[in-house]
Amino acid sequence: MSTLLEQLHAQAGEFIGLRRDIHHHPELAFDEHRTSALVAAKLESWGYAVERGLGGTGVVGRLVRGKGKRRLGLRADMDALPIDEATGLAYASSHAGVMHACGHDGHTAMLLAAAHHLAERGRFDGTLNLIFQPAEEGGGGALRMMEDGLFDKYPCDAIFAMHNMPGLPQGRLALREGPAMASSDYATVTLAGIGGHGAMPHRTADPIVAAASIVMALQTVVSRNIDPLQMAVVTVGAIHAGKANNVIPQSAVLEISVRALDREVRGRLEERIKALVAAQAESFGIKAQIDWRPGYAVLVNAPEETAFAREVALELLGPERVTLQAPALPGSEDFAFMLERVPGSYLLIGNGEGDSHGACMVHNPGYDFNDDNVAIGSAYWVLLTERFLRD
Repeated sequence: MSTLLEQLHAQAGEFIGLRRDIHHHPELAFDEHRTSALVAAKLESWGYAVERGLGGTGVVGRLVRGKGKRRLGLRADMDALPIDEATGLAYASSHAGVMHACGHDGHTAMLLAAAHHLAERGRFDGTLNLIFQPAEEGGGGALRMMEDGLFDKYPCDAIFAMHNMPGLPQGRLALREGPAMASSDYATVTLAGIGGHGAMPHRTADPIVAAASIVMALQTVVSRNIDPLQMAVVTVGAIHAGKANNVIPQSAVLEISVRALDREVRGRLEERIKALVAAQAESFGIKAQIDWRPGYAVLVNAPEETAFAREVALELLGPERVTLQAPALPGSEDFAFMLERVPGSYLLIGNGEGDSHGACMVHNPGYDFNDDNVAIGSAYWVLLTERFLRD
């Protein structure tokens, strides 16, 4: 174990306790008032210049050492999910229907532990910007912070973020150059037909039959309109129509999720889905209205910054605990928007595998962040900072 890891292990207990406190008091997107106040107070007590309220409930802490011109950004997310916790842990959520089911409590604790160490004994020359972001879980908190002037007030030459990943061995670091997480778009399709008696369908224009045909036809978008070597997902997650077995309803509503790992594929999916829905509906005498809502962009890790992040991981843990080019993930992450403005990289830290405590997948009522990662994650941030902002 390196001296740095030993130092971060020695102080981990304090930040594990802080992590569990945040877990016990989870807050949803843009409601992270207690969490952001806690983060800001800690940073201020360690000597950081702190701005509160950026992007609603976001916090930025800046620490400047020496006369170096380089500027580094490190980001952690703070929000929880609308899920009832079922872990039975002593520090389980005290708020019904809200829990930290994605590990943002751990991400916050790792970055705070690094912030404390860097303030006390960090050896670097330049500007460190620590970004604690609200509303990653679908709220687009990254965009809100950027709209509030994040990178105008706190310019960065590079930016990095880390997320835990159940299914990977605890503490293993996984990096990837290029597209690493998918875009996410959403569509609500409303089909307006003519309702009537179920015994006289010829007097109606049945939106349920049209909806069924659209669901099946959508399966051909990926299989016949997208290059087989490209990743794409089209999922109809909900259909709402009708209330009685002998009544043909006036309308039907479909909720669709769309994901891609390539910007051109993303555009092609939108084009084909809209055309197919309109044509299918028209063939049944149905009017279709499509509400298309762009979500998160494709997350693309820059080559140079990812190569640097790999070097730091190898120095900290050695090649046996680092995956140099991990598979891309179909999930989405709004850190993608920050990477569109500033070059950087997004990496994963293993939360546990097999039957271990940390193996439960995120967004599950039984999930919990693996506290053994607090020391490793914070040590990584310290080493990355000192290597990027060399004194």
